[in-house]
Amino acid sequence: MQFQEWLRSLFSHAETKVSDSDDLWTLLPSLPSLSLSTSSLLGLGALASLTVCWLVTRPRPMSPPCDLQAQSVAVGGDPSCRRSALIKDDTLFEFYHDDIRTVYEMFQRGVKVSGNGPCLGFRKPGQPYEWISYVEVTQQAQWMGSGMIAKGCQKYVAVFSPNRPEWVISEMACYTYSMVLVPLYDTLGTEAMVHILNLAEITLVICDKEERAASLLECKENGTAPEISCLVLFTDFSQKFAERAKKCQVEVLRRDQLMELGKQNLKDPVPPQPEDLAVVCFTSGTTGKPKGAMITHGNIASNTSSVIKILEGSFVITTEDVSISYLPLAHMFERMIQLTMYYFGARVGFFQGDISLLMDDIKTLKPTLFPVVPRILNRIYDKIQGSVTSPFQRALFNYAVRRKQAELRSGIVRNNSLWDKLVFRKIQASLGGNVRFALTASAPISSSVLSFLRATLGCIICEGYGQTECTGGCTFSLVGDNSTGHVGSPVPGAMVKLVDIPDMNYYAKNGEGEICVRGPSVFKGYLKDPEKTAEALDSDGWLHTGDVGQWLPTGTLRIIDRKKHIFKLCQGEYVAPEKIENVYQRSVPVLQVFVHGDSLQSYVVGIVVPDREVFVAWAKERGFVGSYEELCQNPDVKNAVLEDVRSVGKEAGLKSFEQVKDLYLHPETFSTANGLLTPTLKIRRADIRRVFQEQLSSMYKSTI
Repeated sequence: MQFQEWLRSLFSHAETKVSDSDDLWTLLPSLPSLSLSTSSLLGLGALASLTVCWLVTRPRPMSPPCDLQAQSVAVGGDPSCRRSALIKDDTLFEFYHDDIRTVYEMFQRGVKVSGNGPCLGFRKPGQPYEWISYVEVTQQAQWMGSGMIAKGCQKYVAVFSPNRPEWVISEMACYTYSMVLVPLYDTLGTEAMVHILNLAEITLVICDKEERAASLLECKENGTAPEISCLVLFTDFSQKFAERAKKCQVEVLRRDQLMELGKQNLKDPVPPQPEDLAVVCFTSGTTGKPKGAMITHGNIASNTSSVIKILEGSFVITTEDVSISYLPLAHMFERMIQLTMYYFGARVGFFQGDISLLMDDIKTLKPTLFPVVPRILNRIYDKIQGSVTSPFQRALFNYAVRRKQAELRSGIVRNNSLWDKLVFRKIQASLGGNVRFALTASAPISSSVLSFLRATLGCIICEGYGQTECTGGCTFSLVGDNSTGHVGSPVPGAMVKLVDIPDMNYYAKNGEGEICVRGPSVFKGYLKDPEKTAEALDSDGWLHTGDVGQWLPTGTLRIIDRKKHIFKLCQGEYVAPEKIENVYQRSVPVLQVFVHGDSLQSYVVGIVVPDREVFVAWAKERGFVGSYEELCQNPDVKNAVLEDVRSVGKEAGLKSFEQVKDLYLHPETFSTANGLLTPTLKIRRADIRRVFQEQLSSMYKSTI
């Protein structure tokens, strides 16, 4: 009994007093008089030392920034309208630093805190990253901006290029002189780009290479884009192209020529004000012409400030941090990630432009911050699962995942546990080995995948929700909250409320309804489109997102449906296809799925793209043999997939009229290249219906 009392005293004493500087032996309570041999005493001493060492070094749970059971607060006593628990009252948080209210000021802060450190990184095949410093970026931006002014540019400047350092420098050139950036991207298509160029009356377009500039020059030649007068290229161009441009009165310059012109006509910066436009971001849309969301400097600075406020004390970005840039810069998610990095003088390294080389770029760059979309996380998940082959490996791996998930439930996030060293080291090394924080957004991610990757990657993974019209995120999961099935609570700079949708039987009194957002990061409307602006923004300044949400008891938001893209079946039932698609994507053989309904029919059908990496093995386990393409054409395999997705749907609680009656297996992935995905990886519903019109009609004819 004396010995047990002594051990209890030891644990209690060490728990409260041990620190790195303490002398271990001075902390030990007096050892009771026991008749023990010298070897026993030495053994007890070793045990005591190990025990105290464990108490000192054991992992500590992360401290959440607020009570995780009350992450948001009802506004004015209305439980359907909520704001962040991180702010003291209903006055929304606007700027983290009162003197940093524009993107220009955000970048200038980065120049100061970095001490002229590295800013933008790029690499050539097989080579290490090279870096452009903050001061160099600022200098080149001033030269470019002065050159654009010399060419008569006054307000809107278009950039048509994949991600690269020159893209960001061009953006900063605009902000240095209070010009407005208009990003263009390939998948807009010629008709949409002409619409944008004419709507914004753009005269100067910056392109990466001759091929993209040629597509714009063609629009000038055929008279559909008459305003274009100057094309600036990052790379060299042929004499033939220059002569062609000259014939239609378009001047073509290399970027270095424009900067040289700027040096000769250097202007002092004309910094923007918070209310000034920073960017007109044209949404790709699934139907109709793209709409130009007008985003101000104040919108961007405010949204960035909200994220910084959420992360303060738990994840602090420093000048040593680095992010990998591969998601489209033409959209707000990637832009907001980068601008947050610049705010803290951190680095951004660009991929080589070839998605097949992305993993090599990541291994070389070793990012600490990893922006990602669910589709990529799903691929990482599939790769990991596919790499575990033998029964022993599977058993050990699953046990290690469960142990790490248990730590996550207690608030511990780390990558230095025994399981990390034995089981997950190679997985983490595949992302460079230094990832501390990952953010997923733009589409839903399944709870099982998110929980699995939080365990195996050993880093903080947060999920955000928002859209272009609220400058990125309006909700954000808190660090320390490792639960899944929600998109976090409102950011400090936004109020979020749910409003009734009677046709879909969603009512705010039940904690369900259309998600509406108000706050300093909500956009100012669509460029020269008051009708669409009125549809999105009501008279009280609430942005109507078209998404359907549900408040959870913890004060977090769950996305449960989509107001748009719904259709009514002939029996009067409303169907939300995206809801069904999100469920069916949990089926093992399914990579992508599109659900279609006809108002003249009583059921829905679908197009499924099987997961090439697991589909053949999955089919073989069920007695089917053949190549990937052969299996897609096999009607018995199709029926097996149909049975599997319907089983998954039943488990998820889909109603009978929501379950597909038939499927078509398509071997080619929906992608931006074939025009079936938007650049933010959302399904282009109208285009898929058009491409698969024959198959959809056939399924309705053949299904009884």
